[in-house]
Amino acid sequence: MEFDLRPRKLDIYIVRKFISTFFVALLLIIGIVIIFDISERIDDFVEKEAPLKAIIFDYYVNFIPYFMNMFSPLFVFITVIFFTSKMAADSEIVAILSCGISFHRMMVPYIFSATLIAILSLCLNLFVIPDANKTRLSFEEQYFKNSKAKSVGRNVHYQIAPGEFVYAESFSSWNNTAYRFTLEKIEDHKLVSKISAETAVYDTAKCSWRLKKYFIREYNDDLTDNIRSGRQIDTVLSLSSKDFYLTENTVETLTYSELNELIDTQKLRGDANVKFALIEKNTRFALPFSAFILTIMGVALSSKKRRGGIGWNIGIGIGLAFTYILFLRFSQMFVYTDTLPPSIALWLPNMVFALIAGFLYKIAPK
Repeated sequence: MEFDLRPRKLDIYIVRKFISTFFVALLLIIGIVIIFDISERIDDFVEKEAPLKAIIFDYYVNFIPYFMNMFSPLFVFITVIFFTSKMAADSEIVAILSCGISFHRMMVPYIFSATLIAILSLCLNLFVIPDANKTRLSFEEQYFKNSKAKSVGRNVHYQIAPGEFVYAESFSSWNNTAYRFTLEKIEDHKLVSKISAETAVYDTAKCSWRLKKYFIREYNDDLTDNIRSGRQIDTVLSLSSKDFYLTENTVETLTYSELNELIDTQKLRGDANVKFALIEKNTRFALPFSAFILTIMGVALSSKKRRGGIGWNIGIGIGLAFTYILFLRFSQMFVYTDTLPPSIALWLPNMVFALIAGFLYKIAPK
């Protein structure tokens, strides 16, 4: 009977409790967050004269899936803690175990519900949130203060193709201009040519670069070189003005295939900003997986009837859920400081909490 996985009324009862409580908690928290966000952003809306339609449909409609997915671990954990503690307080769990249903079998509808939520979170990450973020971030750049895109700073080095290296001392986002621009071509570990320009202006219409006050030096095998110079020259490179911006927010707007393409390109160029894309990629999969870990942990913590009601369980649940979210954010610092690779750092919270969940499940009353 323990391994009988055929659906029962108990399974339907727990799944319905789990899913309904999850979405009710979600709607309540989102409503509260939107109210606080409006009170914080109202000055920006008024000062920038943001249209009401844009506020609702461009910002808040696209803000909801982003927020919902970001704090889904918190919602899952609180949901499990709340309704499982209530079942324990009403002696429902004691009755379930007394009927010959094992604790392991009782976990089946919990895991099924966690699977539905994990799939929902993964679909949001891969298909819904990237497009929603494009509209949301565009709204923020237009109507929020201090939301302009940041340039990558000074002394930028890129490898734009095998053997082709670009250097720019600085880049101005206002006129799409790179200063002290250099393009070097290397073959067989030898410098073949070098183009230096006072400025390089990106033409968004033609997708080309206009080099001004340029010098072209070509090196021959006999150690001689040819030098040409001029006022300006147009050239096409595997580089655009977008490559000179930080991708911390940009990666949030990319689909999974676009994200992989960006990672390959940035690795080829030796772009340090590849860490933003790698963090985003690993987070999109690590976050949905947390639904299983936090569900198991929540059931193990709240399945026992406690003196004093469910308040203690809810307090522990909120504390552990916030600890997980903070740990997930803090783990990104391991990537920024090159302490751990993203594939380990972003999965580290799941690894640690999986061990905690396994221990709590083992000592849970069965």
